[in-house]
Amino acid sequence: MAYESSGAPDYYNIDDLLTEEHLLIRQTMRDFVKREISPYIEKWAQDAHFPSEIVRKFGEVGAFGPTIPTEYGGGGLDYISYGIIMQEIERGDSGMRSTASVQGSLVMYPIYKYGSEEQRRKYLPKLASGEWLGCFGLTEPDFGSNPGGMMTNIKDMGDHYLLNGSKMWISNSPECQVAVVWAKNEEGRIKGLIVERGMEGFTTPEIHNKWSLRASCTGELVFDNVKVPKENLLPNVDGLRGPLGCLDSARYGISWGALGAAIDCYESARKYSMERIQFDKPIGGFQLTQKKLAEMLTEITKAQLMVWRLGTLMNDGKATTQQISMAKRNSVDMALHIAREARQIHGGMGITGEYPIMRHMMNLESVITYEGTHDIHLLITGADITGIPAFK
Repeated sequence: MAYESSGAPDYYNIDDLLTEEHLLIRQTMRDFVKREISPYIEKWAQDAHFPSEIVRKFGEVGAFGPTIPTEYGGGGLDYISYGIIMQEIERGDSGMRSTASVQGSLVMYPIYKYGSEEQRRKYLPKLASGEWLGCFGLTEPDFGSNPGGMMTNIKDMGDHYLLNGSKMWISNSPECQVAVVWAKNEEGRIKGLIVERGMEGFTTPEIHNKWSLRASCTGELVFDNVKVPKENLLPNVDGLRGPLGCLDSARYGISWGALGAAIDCYESARKYSMERIQFDKPIGGFQLTQKKLAEMLTEITKAQLMVWRLGTLMNDGKATTQQISMAKRNSVDMALHIAREARQIHGGMGITGEYPIMRHMMNLESVITYEGTHDIHLLITGADITGIPAFK
């Protein structure tokens, strides 16, 4: 079976479309995940433990801001390289990929894209190396799919801004040293600010009792009359297009990442089906098991082609928000379906931590909701088709 040669299904020889650098990056990240994440992830998830030491290790292996120019500590790589890195990390765990993609797409990207040269040089190298961990403050307790309704606000106090409000469901927040926060000014315009740990009135309560992304730290951002220096405002962006531009980058990473989770579930199910004997033969020899495996591989192959093409469009600066939205939704929906089918193939063993299936399944329940819910992404496509927004 030739498609196994790369260590992941490649039924349509998509590796032929990748460069030697892409393949080297994939192998490097695959080795990193097998060494630093896979042996420990089940215990981390069972214990709801975020391994803070992984942040430095991600920095060392180049997982933070791969597309950011090297002069700021990034990798200077293309978008297919970024996608491959996210795929390999999420083969390990969605929570681990969340940590990396928030840092790269939602913290480093806006500072690079919308920040001043001083801000880039101050923050990006520390974020790229993993010395600092960052988070992204957009979602609020009452405003998720409608970020334009946000209540968090800033007032111009002359030599500083006064920031008040709160954000909810923020990956990395309990451990962050810096937060990119979106708030409305007195004219109602959305602005981005860089808020640092230690600013008086800024707290990051952790959210407990999650059944999903248990190895990732999630929390709130609370701002009680926080004085933010004027030089911490992101100068080169105004309005909702700022945070939405960041979400394009993050959703692109998710479209590859969720594919990684699907691949891990498929590989586990295929291997188990060849080892598990029932009625005197491997269960992989039964028609219904083969149907599941064949459909999994078909969906993975379709998604591989979609995200590869999207990566080439990203590299050319031609990818639209709507195209990214479709790929994010398709990959996560596909991965969840594969996780559920893989759980069936594993039988009762599929609910245990001896196999990754149940952990991926629970993680993907978050991934299908964050950075645009399953239904909102459908409606983004629907609005693009008809020209009529259904969510306003």
